[in-house]
Amino acid sequence: MEVIYMSQHGMKPVQEEIRDRLRVCVHDHRGAMGKAAAADIHAAMKRLLAEKERIRIVFAAAPSQNECLAALVQSQGLDWSRVTAFHMDEYIGLPRSAPQRFGSFLSRSLFDRVSPGEVHLLDAMNDPEAECERYGRLIRESPIDMVVLGIGENGHIAFNDPPVADFADPLWVKQVKLDLDCRQQQVNDGCFANLEEVPKYALTLTIPALMSGAQLFCVVPGASKRAAVQRALYGEISEACPASILRQHPDCTLYVDRDSYGDIRNG
Repeated sequence: MEVIYMSQHGMKPVQEEIRDRLRVCVHDHRGAMGKAAAADIHAAMKRLLAEKERIRIVFAAAPSQNECLAALVQSQGLDWSRVTAFHMDEYIGLPRSAPQRFGSFLSRSLFDRVSPGEVHLLDAMNDPEAECERYGRLIRESPIDMVVLGIGENGHIAFNDPPVADFADPLWVKQVKLDLDCRQQQVNDGCFANLEEVPKYALTLTIPALMSGAQLFCVVPGASKRAAVQRALYGEISEACPASILRQHPDCTLYVDRDSYGDIRNG
C-alpha cells in the first residue's frame, strides 16, 4: 500500500509505503536517510522527555548507523542527562581495548559526545551466563521507550541470526554462535581484516527484548542490505528472516536509501 505523509521533521522521503504495520521511508541517499531518522528520533525523545522524568533507549552499533548517530549528536535541545542508554549486542572474546567492540563504537560515536545520564554496556569479559542474567535484569527494570536498530545482510536484528532467532524466546539476553554470513558481513563492513579475526560468539538482546520497545527506528542503508530488506518486507514473517517480525510491531519505521530499497518488487 503506497502512502504519502510528512515525517515529524518535515522532510519528505522520495517514496513511502506501509507493509502490514511497518512504515517504510525511502530517501535519496544514506546521508539524507540518516538525517531524517535522527530528526524523527530527536522529535520522539523531545516528546517523551516532556512526558517522563527519564527515558530508556537501546542503540545498535554498526557502520550502517554512522549517519544517523552523527546527525543525532548534532541535534540541539535534548536533556541527555535524563536518558538511560543500552546497546543490543557485543562480541565475546575481544580484549577491552579492541576498537571493534560495540560498546566502544557507541561510546566514540554517541555516548562520550552527548553524555547520557546512565550508560549500561554489555560486559563480554564476564561469565556469559552471569552477564546475560545481569543485563537482562537491567533491561527488564522498566519499559524500553525506544530502540534504534539496523538489519544485517542475513536479515538479523541485533545478533539474532536465522539459526538462533526465536520470536518467542523466553530469554531477554543470550549467548549466540554467529553464522558465517553474519561474520562475513563484519569483514565486508571493514570492521575486521579477514574472517578468522571475527569472533564466533556474542551476547545479544533477543527478539522479544527488542520488540518490547515502545517505538522502533530501523536504519538500513546500502546495496549490500537490499536482499535482506526485500525478504523483510515481502517474504514470509519467520525466523528465516528475523527482521520480518518488524512488520508486526505497532510503531516501527524503517529508513532506507535507494541502494537498500532498490526496485524491490522486481528483486
